[in-house]
Order: sequence, then structure tokens, then C-alpha cells
Amino acid sequence: MVTLPVYDIAGNKVGDYEIDPQSIAPKVSKQLLHDVVVMYLANNRQGSNKTKTRGEVSGSTKKMYKQKGTGNARMGAKRTPVRRGGGHANARQPRSYYYRLPRKAVQAATRMAIAAKVSAGSVVVIDKLAMESPRTKSLASAFKALGLEGVTKTLATATNDRNIYLSGRNIEGLTISPVSDLNALSVLRPRKLVVTKDALDWIKARATA
Repeated sequence: MVTLPVYDIAGNKVGDYEIDPQSIAPKVSKQLLHDVVVMYLANNRQGSNKTKTRGEVSGSTKKMYKQKGTGNARMGAKRTPVRRGGGHANARQPRSYYYRLPRKAVQAATRMAIAAKVSAGSVVVIDKLAMESPRTKSLASAFKALGLEGVTKTLATATNDRNIYLSGRNIEGLTISPVSDLNALSVLRPRKLVVTKDALDWIKARATA
């Protein structure tokens, strides 16, 4: 069992929260975490790099000079890959790097990532976080009070709160996500996982369901 301190947005401790990482994920598989993270990184690749083949390079297909009688080496068209400005023999073509691991494996990796963060003491719990209107300054001040200024972090909220999202989208190193949309990459990549108490309740309820 791990006891996490609960803070308000002013950085003051207002309570404790007990959670058992074993209940979230009985074991943490580094290999599965690695495989899932690599999958997310591969799926984020654009795959739009391309070079021209000899058929796509502008220029005549006419033989540059006759085969014999000039004393030069025989040579074909100017678009041949062996000449400067010619096309590529094995040209790169746009491709998709997308692939998907089994759904249960991806879900298990997310639970393992959260359990690993809890065990490592890299989870910061906020009692309540609500904003009547978007204010980046207010959210940045809250992170400063919590000692998280300049620290990469993912903020997990119980629901998709538009005001919180608009307030934090310009803060460097911050990713905002509803707790239901967390994945292994968004949890493991930043140094800290910041969760509201309601979001942590949701994680705990799903783990024990």
C-alpha cells in the first residue's frame, strides 16, 4: 500500500490517499511496456518522406551520345541513377508505420505504467481542479506552487474539461488528458503524472472492478 499526499492548488497538503499499486497491476512487464511504447511512437511517424525515381525526374530519355566512336564510356539518358541529378535507383516512397498490438495488451500496459509511477513516487494528487473560464496564468501558478514548474508532466482529469485544456495547452512540457484516455506513452514519457482525486478514484475503481 502506498500513501500519496493530496494537495490543493495553492500547494498545501490537505490529506492523504491510499492506493495499492498491486491492485492496479499485479506485475510490471518491462518488455510489454517497451513494445507498447514503440507501437505508439511508430504510429506517430508521418511516413511522408519520398525521393524521385528516374521516371519522375525531368529530362529527356534520349541517349546522351552514340554508343561507339566518341572515345567516352557508353552512357544512356541523363536521368540514370549513376549521374548527378538523376533519379534514385531505390527511391523512398511514402509509407505507413501504423500497426496495433492486441487491445488487452495495450490496456494492461497502461495499468502497468500507472502502477510503476505510483510505486516510484512520481504521482502528484490534486484535491480539486476546476476553472470557471480558461486562465493559463492560474494553472501555471498552481504548478509552480506544487513545485512542478519546468517539469514535464501529464495532467489527468476525471472528465474532458475544456477550460482546463484551454488553460494548459500553451504551457511547455504539459499534456492534458481525461483519465480514460491515458496510455502507456503519455504516462511514462513525462517525469510526473498529476492526477485529480476524482481521476485517481476512477483508476482505483476500474482496477478493482
